[in-house]
Amino acid sequence: MKDRVIVLGSVNTDLVVKVRRLPRPGETVIGGTFYQNQGGKGANQAVAAARSGEKPVTLIAAVGNDVFGRESLAALQRDRIDLTHVKVKHSISSGVALIMVDEGGENAIAVASGANTALSPADVNEVPDSVFESAAVLLACFEIPVETVRAGMRRARQFGVTTILNPAPVPEELPADLFSDVDIMTPNEHEIARLLHLPQIEDEAGVRDAATRLLDRGVRNVVLTLGARGCFFAGAEGTGFLPAFPVKAVDTTGAGDAFNGALAAALSEGRAWGDSLRWASAAAAISVTRAGAQPSMPFRREIEDFLKIHG
Repeated sequence: MKDRVIVLGSVNTDLVVKVRRLPRPGETVIGGTFYQNQGGKGANQAVAAARSGEKPVTLIAAVGNDVFGRESLAALQRDRIDLTHVKVKHSISSGVALIMVDEGGENAIAVASGANTALSPADVNEVPDSVFESAAVLLACFEIPVETVRAGMRRARQFGVTTILNPAPVPEELPADLFSDVDIMTPNEHEIARLLHLPQIEDEAGVRDAATRLLDRGVRNVVLTLGARGCFFAGAEGTGFLPAFPVKAVDTTGAGDAFNGALAAALSEGRAWGDSLRWASAAAAISVTRAGAQPSMPFRREIEDFLKIHG
């Protein structure tokens, strides 16, 4: 039965220090508080798919043979994610993000991508055919090499798997032939502007124009996420705006990952297009009411209860 969700992407550990103000070059600021979170867009989206859906989720990723990698895998196992095809790279560290956040929410981030950069097309091609044969959806993001994403997309298309590409963070260049392997692309306003080398998108006309340009490049459907304004969708499944659910946002970190993971889960269950977008929007809305990325990903029952309230 084709109902599996495959997530292809990154695994990171976020090391965060909250400080009164960000240090200037050469300066040390003391008195901060420290916390550690599991992160990486691929891992976040796999957690979102596993919690919001009922079908199996397989992660294709890479970690180092170190404490960060082991802790990341342990956390993912608690969400029943299939980690059979997560590669352990012994010659390189796991991905780590060093994050400083001041009292006003401004941050400074340095990322050591580590094993994420070593996830290769060969790693994707080593995954048995049976995994793709049982898959309904493949969800991919960047923070891993573009060629690896392309290999995953092509492999999925060979087996009739619906492909979703969340193009974040946007690479400097994308191969022109990658677009035609994408059934659904889910950029936000900033990402679609970078993808198309456009100025910042500011109005509805700009949203529609940008989506049309992506469709012209071969993408079958575009879902442009607009934060508190909801999302705009265009393509083979129709065109329109879906308003966001009204919630009080606490932390928007990981909202896009919640949306993408829940969308993949809904589609893997055979939900209709509009219902799938609504499910994903509800997951994102819940996530912004909580702090952190993976900790904020809602469970299925929470989404069901949310939709009963919000209609």
